[in-house]
Amino acid sequence: MTIDAEFFAAARDGGRVAIATVVASPGNPPVGAKVLLRGDGSREGTLGDAGADDAAFAAADELLWAQSSELRELEGGLSVFVDVTAPPPRLFILGAVDHASALTKLARLMGWRPYVCDPRTAFANEERFPEAEEVIKAWPDAAFEQLGIDRATFIAVLTHDPKLDDAALTVALRSDAAYVGALGSRRTQEKRRARLADRGLTEAELDRLAAPIGLDIGAIGPEETALAIMAEAVAVRNGVDAR
Repeated sequence: MTIDAEFFAAARDGGRVAIATVVASPGNPPVGAKVLLRGDGSREGTLGDAGADDAAFAAADELLWAQSSELRELEGGLSVFVDVTAPPPRLFILGAVDHASALTKLARLMGWRPYVCDPRTAFANEERFPEAEEVIKAWPDAAFEQLGIDRATFIAVLTHDPKLDDAALTVALRSDAAYVGALGSRRTQEKRRARLADRGLTEAELDRLAAPIGLDIGAIGPEETALAIMAEAVAVRNGVDAR
């Protein structure tokens, strides 16, 4: 399969692939040369120069997970256009609570893929979350292992139960997730941070946590809280410091 054919197949099937095509060059590599990067990190093709390959793949890797196509100017007068196709981002919602219902609805409306995870089967059922891609009835570590976490995964912890919150955050903050947030007041966050530090999380890992979760828009109720969370997640996805 050619590079172009693989890209079009990925676009059709919801895969994650980026093509970097030379659009300006001092002569070598030639205009039109291209390389392909897959979501699993594997590569296809060469521009005929190891340095050019590394630069093109680095640009492709960044944009592949930002889910953005754009022109990149590299060193030596070389420019590539990186074309990306990727599935919608995933939102893992820990805690089958009322806020989770509102968040699931809004995420689906925005074209994201929401998943609800909670080991409490009395709360975690498909009838309560019809918009969810899947409802996972398992502890956070098992749910994360089942779903897998990548750089296009966003995680919202909403349970208010330290046993579940801490288990989820211990895994999430050490993962490749693009965003990890947790519900709760600033006082709750201080206690949570201390517990997570006792679990061995580093300052750098703890600093990844968006807490209290969501932009400060004075949200009242589940629906407005969902709006605040999605606004923050979208800002992170687009590389904007909206806090």
